[in-house]
Amino acid sequence: MSLVGNLEDLGLGEILQIVSLSRKSGVLELNSGARVGRVIFRDGQVTRAVSSAFPENLGDILLRSGIIDFPTLKSALVRQQEAQDGRRIGDILVDEFEVSRESIDTAVREQVEKVVYSFFGWGEGTFSFELGEPDAIDGTSFNPLQFMLDQGLNPQWLAMEGSRIVDEKRHRGEQLEESGESLIDVERLLAEVKGEAVPDEGGGGRGSSKSVGGNKTGYLIVDDDPVTAEQIAALLHKRKITVRVCTTGAGFLEAVAEADPQQMALVVDLIMPRKDGSGILGGLELVEEVRRLHPGFQIMVMSDHPNPDAEQRLHKLGIPVILPKPKKSDLADDAPASGLVDLVESLTSVCAVAGESEAEEERLIDLGAELMREMGEPESAEKASPVPQSPGLHLLRGMLEELNNPSLGGGIILLILRFASELMNRAMILLVKENEIAGLGQFGIGQSGGSADSRVRNIRIPKGETNLFDEALRSMSPYKVAPKSCQWNDYLFEQLGGGRPGEVFVGPLISEGRVVAVLYGDNLPEVIPIGDTESLEIFLSQAGLAMEKALLERRMGGGRGAA
Repeated sequence: MSLVGNLEDLGLGEILQIVSLSRKSGVLELNSGARVGRVIFRDGQVTRAVSSAFPENLGDILLRSGIIDFPTLKSALVRQQEAQDGRRIGDILVDEFEVSRESIDTAVREQVEKVVYSFFGWGEGTFSFELGEPDAIDGTSFNPLQFMLDQGLNPQWLAMEGSRIVDEKRHRGEQLEESGESLIDVERLLAEVKGEAVPDEGGGGRGSSKSVGGNKTGYLIVDDDPVTAEQIAALLHKRKITVRVCTTGAGFLEAVAEADPQQMALVVDLIMPRKDGSGILGGLELVEEVRRLHPGFQIMVMSDHPNPDAEQRLHKLGIPVILPKPKKSDLADDAPASGLVDLVESLTSVCAVAGESEAEEERLIDLGAELMREMGEPESAEKASPVPQSPGLHLLRGMLEELNNPSLGGGIILLILRFASELMNRAMILLVKENEIAGLGQFGIGQSGGSADSRVRNIRIPKGETNLFDEALRSMSPYKVAPKSCQWNDYLFEQLGGGRPGEVFVGPLISEGRVVAVLYGDNLPEVIPIGDTESLEIFLSQAGLAMEKALLERRMGGGRGAA
């Protein structure tokens, strides 16, 4: 399952419930202006949440809560570096330093909750959920102080609590969003643990830190993708280079103001949001501001997407080379991608080239683009392309609101058919009884051979016989399939007016742990494949919950009446 769209169309609470019901492992990425967040799921449970507004690591969490002191944390990091066995720092603290696992789990759980709740204040932006293997997701990656829950949190509970907290804050007139800061300079701490030279507070180096570009001892990197930035930093650390990473433009500019241009080189990702959250050339905006306020820094720019106009403008600012950056899809947790290694190799040598290019002023200029800027017209390259949403996603929010309407009563079946009508040419609902599957309602089925409604209601397919719906009853999962010829499939198509579709959709409706109905759909009279039905599958899962709720309320109402 993959799901993409806008937070304005589908709220975070609904997204969390959807992923929970899917019981899948994967990563939910959120983007809102310059803010970036990730929620990691394992088997439908939330095991980790990170946000550019919360740079805290496990060390920060445990120190703040008083569970450990700094010498203990440092000793545990030494053990981790010596063992190189992939163990997370929390496991080492429990196994070798007699720290209570319960106290660590409690502190991490509170941090995950705090980060997830902060996302409910992101009223606009984009989201994407991509499946991922649990082993790849749970790996320690390159951050020795990352935190993750072994026993995850229920997303449906997080959704309810997050919505409640936001409502209470709105009622009190409080700020919806939270932020935090790290107590620990991870790069400095790791350098100490490894016995490497550590820069002093003013940015000057002690000992023999490896220089970059002739006279630099480190990099200050800004990239709105924390995963890519983390991998770049890890490879630079292996080369004994000091690295500081920022994931927002504002944080980067603050760090630049404090840095020493004689010691630090700057690396800027070209494709990122502007400071106001608009556009896609935020990196260019940052370079222009640094050149204006802090002209002494050497700057390198990386990009995973060519932009000739932006390159021309960077040339004018004295940056002749755009370093190729690998796309996120090319990166892996288990081994650095070749493109990432090439980028790091270029970073360690390109400073000297950049310093010799002061005379690169006489370049061809795109006069048309220059005139457009002078006239105040937006540049096409800087317009963010709309997010390609999952088909039917724009319907889902409104349909879910209707589904949760207490006065809906028996309209759940009608809502399912309405939703299906947006994605397929015809469909019908069949009830699953004790011994048979019986037709209930339809749309789009032709009238040839008598009333379509009557023909559908007369359909009776015995359970236990080979038919299209066997797999739905067994697996309780939706699917699309090319129907095979057999007695009961042939009977079904005859009842529907003849013709054989090339592909059909079958979606079970589950209530109280069993399949109570199935949705059948196809595209006849057109013999064409059925498109993406993901949003419909989501709606079916929610419809089953709505049926359970309605049934429970009727039972409770009946009990009160009897009393």
